[in-house]
Amino acid sequence: MTRLSGIRARLAGLAAALICWTAAAVAQGGVDPSLPAAQDAPQPAILVADDVFLSGNEQLVATGNVEALYDGRRLKASRIVYDRTTETLRVEGPISLEEADGSMLVLADSAELDREMKNGLLKGARIVMDDQVQLAANELARVNGRYNQLYKAAVTSCRVCNSQSPPLWQLRARRVVHDQQEKQLYFDDAQFRVLGTPVFYLPRLRLPDPTLERATGFLVPSLNNSSLLGFGARVPYFIRIGDHKDLTVTPYLSTESRTLELRYRQAFRTGTIEVTGALSDDDIGGRSFKSYVFANGTFALPRDFTLRFDIEAVNDDTYLLDYGYSEKDRLDSEISVERARRDEYIRVALTGFRSLRAGESNSTLPTIVSNGEYERRFQLGYAPGGEIRLGVLSHAHYRSSNLAVDGADFDPFADGRDVARFTVSADWHRSWTLGPGVLTSAQVGLAIDSFHVQQAGVTSRSEAVEVTPSASVELRWPLLKTSSAGATHMIEPVMQLSWVGGSNPLVPNDESTRIEFDEGNLFATSRFTAPDRRERGFNSAYGISWTRYGNKGWQSTFAVGQVVREEAQIDPAGGFAFTNSSGLQDRYSDLLIAGQFKTDDGLAITARGLFDDDFVTTKAEARASWRNDRATVGGTYIWLRNDPAEARPNNISEWAFDASYRLSRHWTGSADWRYDVASDESVRAGLGVTYTNECVDISLSASRRFTSSTILVPSTDISFTVGLRGFTTKTRDKSYVRTCEQ
Repeated sequence: MTRLSGIRARLAGLAAALICWTAAAVAQGGVDPSLPAAQDAPQPAILVADDVFLSGNEQLVATGNVEALYDGRRLKASRIVYDRTTETLRVEGPISLEEADGSMLVLADSAELDREMKNGLLKGARIVMDDQVQLAANELARVNGRYNQLYKAAVTSCRVCNSQSPPLWQLRARRVVHDQQEKQLYFDDAQFRVLGTPVFYLPRLRLPDPTLERATGFLVPSLNNSSLLGFGARVPYFIRIGDHKDLTVTPYLSTESRTLELRYRQAFRTGTIEVTGALSDDDIGGRSFKSYVFANGTFALPRDFTLRFDIEAVNDDTYLLDYGYSEKDRLDSEISVERARRDEYIRVALTGFRSLRAGESNSTLPTIVSNGEYERRFQLGYAPGGEIRLGVLSHAHYRSSNLAVDGADFDPFADGRDVARFTVSADWHRSWTLGPGVLTSAQVGLAIDSFHVQQAGVTSRSEAVEVTPSASVELRWPLLKTSSAGATHMIEPVMQLSWVGGSNPLVPNDESTRIEFDEGNLFATSRFTAPDRRERGFNSAYGISWTRYGNKGWQSTFAVGQVVREEAQIDPAGGFAFTNSSGLQDRYSDLLIAGQFKTDDGLAITARGLFDDDFVTTKAEARASWRNDRATVGGTYIWLRNDPAEARPNNISEWAFDASYRLSRHWTGSADWRYDVASDESVRAGLGVTYTNECVDISLSASRRFTSSTILVPSTDISFTVGLRGFTTKTRDKSYVRTCEQ
């Protein structure tokens, strides 16, 4: 009985030791078996074999379909011999070990190990890491429980079907040392081969272990050719500063530019920051030394507050567009603090603007803007019920110009006035349902606006206070029906009556200069974007919507609405308060029509438009897209009537198309095109093709910008990028992986 118990103990110990060593040997972040932490490994281990016996008193032998299970790992071999005298293990293959999570597979012909499993030798070893990178060698030596040395090794992430056909790419080396603690691969006398042909030689090379998420080293380089910047290359280098911060340095050298691009990221306990920027010395005109910096961050503050900031700065107006960093032509930098709770919202923000557009002067534009907002709601548990909403708004903007009016062009919007506004409001809201299912909501409110204007000139008062009472009633009657075919229809007519008292004070309209009239504000008491202007008098709005939900996943929506006023809105400075293209300038607004159609196979169509009394389009936009497993296609159309009041002297009519199609298993094509119908010329166009499989990602793209101005010239850009999957990127989509022919 004692002899049998001893055999069982040896079997369990043998199985546990084998699995622990092999897991460490392939550097999957396992714990060295010699460390105390290994004692915490789950027990028991299981060893199964066709035959298990003692050879004398010193050797324990397991033969025939030997399988060891421990902590979810599975080791298979044909024979295992443990010699207690020499304290060694001999494992005869074929040997295979699979991790519990499937991230690693080890194959070998045979192995000899010491008792502590810190040193040993595997013959004909092959390791697959992260189901991606394969390491094959004649011998694999385990050294001091940390290093794995592979001799005459080949490394690739390509699918290897047989020994006769070389992989698409591979690294051949006299020796590869794998540091499992640092998760690094070191190559001696390495050759990079493409289809078996040596391309270049490196006496020393270091690459991160594929299981390492972040490691210092080179990222995917790219070749670029630009009609502005000439031919050049980008070679990004990633620097892991610590567990929570990193820096990416990208030298970009071309025939016309010397550029250094930077990106810094850091994660804190309560937030994150990211900074990107570049420094350039080029020969394309303007400044010879150019730079930009974009930064953003978010931090959680005490008492549920959130701090956000972003910085956007550049020292040349065309730098961002010329180098492809951004298409923004108006930069904004902002810092804000906000808190949102169930019955309360607080936000304060300070914003700085800078225009890069030709013809716009930053001295006469509001470049520094502050905003503050507070809203609190209270539920009334007594008559008349409903809820009370209290709000406070503050706004101020500053212009650096000292002129009251810009005499050069007499543009009332191009002066140096500075405006501050403070608003307090109180509103009562309540909703209920009338007998036939009519949803009714009512609102009564009072707002007080105070304005202070510096450098007001002759067209505005310096001080103004306005008291604005308001009231509204809204009725909705949703009607629902299910057809015999299983489709559900819902028709909902809506009617709103509202009244807003007071009058707009004689202060400049600096905030409500662009009005968007759509489904979102059709039933608002005022469609101005800020309290410096309000719709006054009696108003009504009506509309009806129809929605259909099909039994096959199809969904369609159609809505139409209009606003009717007691009288047209007149601005205190003269003329209509709304611009001609807003759709709201007359007593009867333009007719708002909107629709949407979706199917379960990826088709989506959305459109909306404003139409005047003669059913002539004022504004219109439409978007159609279709997506499936192979293709993504989309098109957008925009129409805007000319309106000098909105700095739009000509009509805008533009088409934009974008598409991506998977041509075959490994090839994907893409295209985009933007066309200006009004001027009958292209704005931008691009083509691209990408080849992707399990071990490589190759992209070639070309784009052309046709626009020109006093500071911009048309340009053409061509980019070529090659990424080796397994080290630089992962293959998550298994549909790209090649298969081996049987």
